[in-house]
Amino acid sequence: MNWIKETVLPKFKAFVKTKEPEKVLWIKCKSCSQMIFHKEFYESFNVCKACDFHDHLSAKERINFIFDKNSVEEVILPKVKSDPLDFKDKKKYSDRLKEAQNKTSLDDALVVSYGLINGQPAILACFDFSFMAGSMGRYVGDGLILASKEAIKRKCSLIVVPSSGGARMQEGIFSLMQMPRSTIAINNVKKAKLPYIVLLANPTTGGVTASFAMLGDVHIAEPGAIIGFAGRRVIEETVKEKLPDDFQTAEYLKSHGMVDIVIPRSEQKLKISNLLRSLTHSSN
Repeated sequence: MNWIKETVLPKFKAFVKTKEPEKVLWIKCKSCSQMIFHKEFYESFNVCKACDFHDHLSAKERINFIFDKNSVEEVILPKVKSDPLDFKDKKKYSDRLKEAQNKTSLDDALVVSYGLINGQPAILACFDFSFMAGSMGRYVGDGLILASKEAIKRKCSLIVVPSSGGARMQEGIFSLMQMPRSTIAINNVKKAKLPYIVLLANPTTGGVTASFAMLGDVHIAEPGAIIGFAGRRVIEETVKEKLPDDFQTAEYLKSHGMVDIVIPRSEQKLKISNLLRSLTHSSN
């Protein structure tokens, strides 16, 4: 039996042994293709120092970046029935949800937290584009409603950071209903005379743009963020005209009055806290 222990067993162990994931040391910029040292990229909040391209931040990364250290309190969002329509395209919707949950370690595309931004209290509702392109279904709609209620209850500002492809098609009419629901939630914050700030991240499109994302008291955008309703190709085919190269970018929208400020990520925390201080007449 020695030949089994000495020959067969080692080969079998080598076959089934899982390889340790290789450590990523370099990242290629999605805009200019510059190779960036991973640590340097992370320390600059996922911004390329060569071309200033603002790459995606996960919801949790953005929460930790904006809020003061040790001030974050997660707001638990209500669970919803995962697949109300038993929807299936190439895959079952329930399977897509499980894949996204395993990939991101999130329940859905929205994370809501309470915390301090340079001492200024705020509720932050942050989208994670990695979860099914940040699409808005019933979970997200419920989350925005709860975020608005928490802001009113705590008498603090509400900040929403959308990064989304729009309504989630797998939920059909249920996803479209989140547009008026979220709009009503935001109006309740305004009735309570509390500040509502929107930080538009790349991309913000579809039903998200057509609802709560364009109702802010102040609209901030990240450099180069794509913001719009329909896609560029669809618009060009509809109007039969060639659109400007910078069409639907944050800078284009600022020049046309739809965005108030375009702020680099490194300056956002200070600018947002100053805005909150001014809007709430706080002396802190």
